[in-house]
Amino acid sequence: MSKGIRKLYHCEICGKTFSAKNVLNKHQHIHTGEKTYHCDICGKSFSENSALTIHKRIHTGEKSFHCEICGKSFSTSSQVTTHKRIHTGEKPFRCEICGKSFSENGKLTKHKLIHTGKKPYCCDICGKSFSQNNILRRHKHIHTGEKPYSCDTCGKSFSVKCALATHKRIHTGEKPFHCEICGKSFSQNGVLTRHKRIHTGEKAYYCDTCGKSFSHSNVLINHKRIHTGEKPYCCDICGKSFSQNGTLMRHKLTHTGEKPYHCEVCGKSFSVKHELTNHKRVHTGEKPFHCDICGKSFSAASWVRIHRRIHTGEKPFHCEICGKSFSRNALSGHKRIHTGEKPFHCDICGKSFSLSSTLNCHKRIHTGEKPYHCDICGKSFSECGILTKHKHIHTGKKPYHCDICDKYFSQNSTLTKHRRIHTGEKPFECHICGKSFSRKDHLIKHKRIHTGEKPCHCDVCGKSFSTDSNLISHKRSHTGEKPYRCDICGKSFSRRSDLQRHMCIHTGEKPYHCDICGKSFSDNGTVTKHKRIHTGERPYHCDICGKSFSHRNVLIIHKRIHTGEKPYQCDTCGKSFSQNAILSRHKRIHTGEKPYRCEICGKLFARKGDLTSHISIHTKV
Repeated sequence: MSKGIRKLYHCEICGKTFSAKNVLNKHQHIHTGEKTYHCDICGKSFSENSALTIHKRIHTGEKSFHCEICGKSFSTSSQVTTHKRIHTGEKPFRCEICGKSFSENGKLTKHKLIHTGKKPYCCDICGKSFSQNNILRRHKHIHTGEKPYSCDTCGKSFSVKCALATHKRIHTGEKPFHCEICGKSFSQNGVLTRHKRIHTGEKAYYCDTCGKSFSHSNVLINHKRIHTGEKPYCCDICGKSFSQNGTLMRHKLTHTGEKPYHCEVCGKSFSVKHELTNHKRVHTGEKPFHCDICGKSFSAASWVRIHRRIHTGEKPFHCEICGKSFSRNALSGHKRIHTGEKPFHCDICGKSFSLSSTLNCHKRIHTGEKPYHCDICGKSFSECGILTKHKHIHTGKKPYHCDICDKYFSQNSTLTKHRRIHTGEKPFECHICGKSFSRKDHLIKHKRIHTGEKPCHCDVCGKSFSTDSNLISHKRSHTGEKPYRCDICGKSFSRRSDLQRHMCIHTGEKPYHCDICGKSFSDNGTVTKHKRIHTGERPYHCDICGKSFSHRNVLIIHKRIHTGEKPYQCDTCGKSFSQNAILSRHKRIHTGEKPYRCEICGKLFARKGDLTSHISIHTKV
């Protein structure tokens, strides 16, 4: 055998290859089920001697591997490696589907079952399935009634060990979970997690109907009843139902007539304590509830909630005729659109209106009255709403907030248009081809495709365009003008849309969502390409061999197989390649660059695939 050639040993059952015969012998135990190494204490068997050695430490209590940070001891070196990640925060095992990282490979394996939906562990009593065996074991306690974990202080029993550990803190007063922001301590990690949302403002629970977010799951459960109409709490006196238990308790006071809460200033009585608290503010003038978006203050929390709908766009009052929604109970006025009722008449011109507020605004046409003045520039307006919008020019305030992507707008109408990016709503339809659009002006421009109309002409080269914006962009090809500048990195662009796409690199904003898997992207074109993964669409065809591709650039690379074109050349050795990525990897042979580093042992690699193979040495049990 020539020097440098290694003999390979093949498994005749599965075909796997090994470099050493003893490794092959160990591997074959997988197929035979042979376990030749026995524990002389408990009789358990193992296929490898090393596994038996580790197992015996359970009986001897030997823990010869120590963490040099906290001093904790372990029976295996791999356990120390895993434990150290608590101190370092290292999470080398990453889910390639959602990007979440884990400190242990086993935890990643369990996590992946969330995406696959696989539940391999089945209860033989009720047939319910679970993703993990330990969850199945705990579940079975429901059927058996077994509670093997008992509190030695009060005697209370639990079916799960962790529930006992949590319970014991009632007796010890231990609160081991600390908030690093305010220093408050808690007996349960889950309570700490919920508490932290006060500081972060995180709202992790989303309503899948309207998209609204909440910081606690129980608040989400109550909120969902708005959509479902569920009212599980029933009054046993009149039969009326409610979505929340607290609302039922307050309602029952209407039957008893009880009003136990009295105002000591004016003597007025209330059936609910918080109504008395709110009432007292009439006397004190106190307004303790503030809008965290615009800073406006209110005497009652309910008024803040109503006010916030201006910013959030929430509209909980629905018309059962047309389905339109409202942020306040202005439903009665809206219904007059359907009935045609106009009970409010102008005594000057006789015109009628469905709302008294609309009549008041109309009268100012006759009187010329403009009672709303801008205190910054002095300009006057006939309506308060117009003044409010005008002031945003001076303040730069953008009070209308998109609750999906956190973007802000100065006008509610702009927010309405923006939201259609997320919802996919396209209410403006072309009657020629049936194509729909989210904005009316986009439909007008689209129709010119059918009519061939190109009313916008370039006075330099004579070229015509269907939209004025396309003409303006085109003219910059003559002038070289790039008026859209990134204020972060200074790069300039000839078109606003190019700048907006570029800005997503800095902001990380990804407002375009795949309606199939929920993945987000910074521009609409990338979403279109991504969706082909789900649809299997391959619109780009090779005219030589007929093969199809989902992306144009992949087709270009493929064609080089037929043409033999290799446009990427190494400037060191002159070797050519069909792809730039392959050239980049090749260049590392000359430079010696090894950009991929093992986070466990520090070894460097020139290729990512080599690093992935290497990591398995550490993770292998």
